[in-house]
Amino acid sequence: MTSTPAPLPPAPRVPLRRRPFQIIRENRRAYLLMNAAAYGLGLIGFALGLAFPELVAARTSAMVDDGTTDLVTWLVSIPPLFALTILAVNVLRLSLLTIVLPSLILPFAGLALFGAWSVQTGITLAPTDASGWVALIPHSLTIVLEFQAYILLSLGAYLHGTHWLLPRTAGAPNRRRSYLRGLQKIGLLALPALVLLIIGALWEAYSLRYLVHPLQQLLL
Repeated sequence: MTSTPAPLPPAPRVPLRRRPFQIIRENRRAYLLMNAAAYGLGLIGFALGLAFPELVAARTSAMVDDGTTDLVTWLVSIPPLFALTILAVNVLRLSLLTIVLPSLILPFAGLALFGAWSVQTGITLAPTDASGWVALIPHSLTIVLEFQAYILLSLGAYLHGTHWLLPRTAGAPNRRRSYLRGLQKIGLLALPALVLLIIGALWEAYSLRYLVHPLQQLLL
């Protein structure tokens, strides 16, 4: 008499806090390519700003005209409110409206918009005087943190678009199921992205208030 083999135990469920990093590991090549593209486009914009100062002047003028400069000038002396405002802008305008929502309507649309934003941001950051170069010392960490958050969301948008167009990549029977699985990956990657944006907003607000001016006094 042949005995029936015991069923294999189910695979242990990966804890929620580790699942975003599992997604990154499984898609390491795409993640590294997005890092290279995002920081590379930012550097291209930065180089354009240095080579053509009129581009920086145009961006500065636009920020004055739309009230951004006045708002920053007022908020910089109130770091907690400034950090909250930075976080709201980064989450709503850049994360949701620039990267995530466009990608949910048209596959990979958010990647193109994020690429354009990266170039534009590089232009905006290009210093026009010695004070600007000094301000970049603490602000460089802000750039790294915020870009990394947007890269995680872009990875999610890329996986969502891939699953949507090719359901087999998600192991789904149809596009509806693959769309939902891609949406789930965006949600998981949004968790560490939000943490990075919170840290970046706090660092940007407090470094602009307490570090930039002392550094300029020390180095210039």
